[in-house]
Amino acid sequence: MSTSTQQRAGLDSGHRPAGAPHTADEVRGSSIGELMRSVTADLSTLVRQEVELAKAELRQEGRRAGRAAGFYGGAGFGGYMVALFLSIALWAGLSNVMDAGWAGLIVALIWAAIAAALYSLGKRNAERIRGLKQTNDSVRQIPDALKPQPEGVIR
Repeated sequence: MSTSTQQRAGLDSGHRPAGAPHTADEVRGSSIGELMRSVTADLSTLVRQEVELAKAELRQEGRRAGRAAGFYGGAGFGGYMVALFLSIALWAGLSNVMDAGWAGLIVALIWAAIAAALYSLGKRNAERIRGLKQTNDSVRQIPDALKPQPEGVIR
């Protein structure tokens, strides 16, 4: 392809930024091959940008999740120690008014109820994890014609 043909078709990256729309004159003066190359290049750029967005979003969310997990781990250990010593104190206190075995069973049942409630809350929160919101939103904007479709599937 000659330089003047590239310029007329708007394919010379020095004259038209990648992804910029073509003018009617550029399209009229271009061959089908030039237009297909331009569409392929634009599509390739779009796919690369989506992959980079997904990577950046994953890195950012991963850092946040790692930091939060560390803090939760530390808080969990501290909470465990508090719960352990409070449970021993409750067991010892109940042992003053009843048999130590029954006091231990009552403390264990209290912890079973607390564990069930925490499990329920954790499950409900896990269902609300949002994932890659920005990437999903931008991918949805790609026209359906550009998405691969399995054989025999009619949309």
